[in-house]
Amino acid sequence: MKKLDKLIVKSYVGPLVLTFVIAVFVLLMQFIWKYVDDIAGKGLSVGIIAELLLDASATFVPMAMPIAILFASIMTMGNLGEHYELVAIKSGGVPLWRAMMPMGVIVIAMTVVAFLFADYVMPSAVLKYRTTLYDITRKKPALNIRPGEYYSEIDGFVIRVNEKDPDGKTLHDITIYDHRNSPSQPDVVVARYGTMQTTPDERYMLFTLYDGCSYSETDANNSAESKPFTRIYFEKNELTFDLSSFAFDKTDESIFQGGYQMMNMSQLDSNIVRLKEQREKQMFTQKENLTNSMPSYRYEDGSERLNCSDLCDSLDAKKAYRVYNDAIVRAERSYSDIKIHSQVLTSQNEYINRHYIEWHRKWTLSIACIVLFLVGAPFGSIVRKGGLGVPLVASVIFFVLYYVIGMIAEKAVREGAMGNIGMWVSTFVMLPIGIVLTYKAVQR
Repeated sequence: MKKLDKLIVKSYVGPLVLTFVIAVFVLLMQFIWKYVDDIAGKGLSVGIIAELLLDASATFVPMAMPIAILFASIMTMGNLGEHYELVAIKSGGVPLWRAMMPMGVIVIAMTVVAFLFADYVMPSAVLKYRTTLYDITRKKPALNIRPGEYYSEIDGFVIRVNEKDPDGKTLHDITIYDHRNSPSQPDVVVARYGTMQTTPDERYMLFTLYDGCSYSETDANNSAESKPFTRIYFEKNELTFDLSSFAFDKTDESIFQGGYQMMNMSQLDSNIVRLKEQREKQMFTQKENLTNSMPSYRYEDGSERLNCSDLCDSLDAKKAYRVYNDAIVRAERSYSDIKIHSQVLTSQNEYINRHYIEWHRKWTLSIACIVLFLVGAPFGSIVRKGGLGVPLVASVIFFVLYYVIGMIAEKAVREGAMGNIGMWVSTFVMLPIGIVLTYKAVQR
């Protein structure tokens, strides 16, 4: 490798790695902000949170790579132009496209890696993080009994304490409502003070109550006049609460494996074929049902069968009324069936389109690495501004343009307003821009 290639590679790799890490971090912060209410306050271990964030970060890699390439390309070429290194390179007889070649090799390698990552690693990462996120969202908040509040997270019990010592274990003025036997008529336990502690395996919580009494009222004969009342005083009483519902249970990942975001390209192809065959069978069945429901009528009394041509014959008023009324009922029923089937068909088409979107996304995000490089590198050589200011603003503008166009086109593809080629609209828009910028930069 020539010294010039080493210089350009060294100037490019540093900003590329830095911007890639920043892009993943920003996308991860957006993810955390979205699900912070589901994660916070549930006493999750560091390992579980780290697993969730690691799996979620892996799903952002295909999106972060084009961002990093765009930003690093503008920054690298801008720095070279700002320090007149590009002028020296051109004066040495090296054209701009040759100077960009080492960066292009890296970009092509990253494009291949991005595609392989999106096809093989990302489906598994999505499956893992969706499963972990599902387990976290259905986990109850961590056990936290606050003074002056009614705590009802333990199944069958409501607990209230007036004071809680700084040690977090000693409680004062305790009231416990037991709804297990009767939701409308709970047993009540009152104590002057007590302590609470969990077992080493955190499966049970032990309440040790002092100086209190328990109240219970039972309905022995389902009679409003016969309700035995029991009151028992105690100096010490121990209650055990089952905390199994607070445990973090790992769901079997196979439950979520059918999602289109968790499939590689071959699986998406197979699923698309299966869904299309299923749709065709349903359309054929619906057509047969509609055809069989319309051709003719037979009255309940077994009288003559009337075909459509018979409606043109002269009928007495009673029979004509019955024929027309029956026809209206059948038409309304058929219209209702057609409307329902149309809604089902629309939903099926949208679900199939989502598979196509995911299939094309693996390509578009990978090709975006090359497209945005063709935009960023020549743009940086033209503006000749390095640092973080101009490259950051320019990369944000270009990527937002690429992303917004892609989202609009994706929505159109999902709703069936545009064919699958719509997933490539943002690429078709940015590629000419990159070609024009490259041409202008080479001619300078």
